Amino acid sequence: MKNKLAQNFTTASLLKFTAPTTIMLVFVSMYQMVDGVFVSNVVGENALSAINIVYPVPSIMIAIAIMLATGGSAVVAKNMGEGKTEEAKENFSMIICTAFFIGILCSIIGIIFIEPIIRGLGATDILFQYCYDYLYIIILFSPIVMLQMIFQTFLVTAGKPHFGLTLTIIGGFLNIFLDYLFIVKLQMGVRGAAIGTVMGYAIPAIIGAIYFLVNRKGTLYLVKPKLRLRTLAQICLNGSSEMVTNLAVAITTLLFNKIMLKYMGENGVAAITIVLYAQFLLTSIFMGFSSGVAPIFSYNYGNENYIQIKKLFKMSIRLIGIFSILMFVMAMVFAKPIISVFVDRGSAIFDITYRGFLLFSISYLFTGINIFASSMFTAFSNGRISAIISFLRTFVFLVLSLIILPIIIGSDGIWLSVPLAELLSFGVSIMYIISNRHEYQYL
Repeated sequence: MKNKLAQNFTTASLLKFTAPTTIMLVFVSMYQMVDGVFVSNVVGENALSAINIVYPVPSIMIAIAIMLATGGSAVVAKNMGEGKTEEAKENFSMIICTAFFIGILCSIIGIIFIEPIIRGLGATDILFQYCYDYLYIIILFSPIVMLQMIFQTFLVTAGKPHFGLTLTIIGGFLNIFLDYLFIVKLQMGVRGAAIGTVMGYAIPAIIGAIYFLVNRKGTLYLVKPKLRLRTLAQICLNGSSEMVTNLAVAITTLLFNKIMLKYMGENGVAAITIVLYAQFLLTSIFMGFSSGVAPIFSYNYGNENYIQIKKLFKMSIRLIGIFSILMFVMAMVFAKPIISVFVDRGSAIFDITYRGFLLFSISYLFTGINIFASSMFTAFSNGRISAIISFLRTFVFLVLSLIILPIIIGSDGIWLSVPLAELLSFGVSIMYIISNRHEYQYL
């Protein structure tokens, strides 16, 4: 069976190939927003703030899963490009077993230390019970949370992005239905939101496992794994940039929450939660495209098809540029409608969120290139450069901006910290793209 990664891509066929991954991540972001909409409108703004307070914990789990998924996808796709099909399957199976084992460890450790974790994240007495009810369920299903992310990534590597999209849509609609049932009808509060979320994750996790176990005619399926510690270390190193990104999100979310509590109280936490939901939605387009095109870069790099790599790079840069402008314009135009889904117009939280949203949205002009550059270097198995870009972008520049800007210009500095971090990262991304153009021959 010919691998779909080997085709000679045009702009149209590249968009067609990456569209399922992009739509999938957009859809995931949308039904995460639906969680927030139900919680905010039915349970209350404090419950919405509580979900954001504990967000660093599932973010850490997802970070580990993304590390294994992206780093593993690059290695497996490269194996396939080199014609090492059996080794590719064995490495894939090793990654799945590793993720499941880590998920079980996360459940055990998280449940034992759940109360000090919640206090450490900055939960006030008003928010504590909401935090506990939501986080306990998420932690309990840690293996499901991790496996769904990995199977979604490897369905793209296996040349089945449309199947991954279908699973995500089914899981998303199930999540939305269960949110309505548990939160609105059964009045289960944030526990209902958590149950709906993990059940939505369970669809791609369970069906993905069945697919890779049963389908023995595809290019990739589960076999008896071989523990290759050196390969596993390479996978972790190669995917470390994406892990760093998500770990940094966990840390900066914690920092955002603490600064917002200091400047604006619980209303500020609710406002930043809404803006971050919107950010997940809009940047998911960049992440979806970059994730979708990464296995193609990896395959052609393994196959030493530098003509196709150069062509892919030029098409990707053009598309990212177009997406960046569109995202900025959409953020400006649809700011009020998006915010009003969560809170009533004219409320104190609405006013805080709207001003912050407009300032925050400047970042969309630079985010796309930064995400793409990090993903591309991961695809080339250059985890070092990818990690540097991600670490500077999502941690160093952002933390420094969050600490310094509010002192200089007040609360507006909180919102402008992300645009400043993205702008500085944009310079770093361009520098690495230019300096490595000869080694990978994309220019």
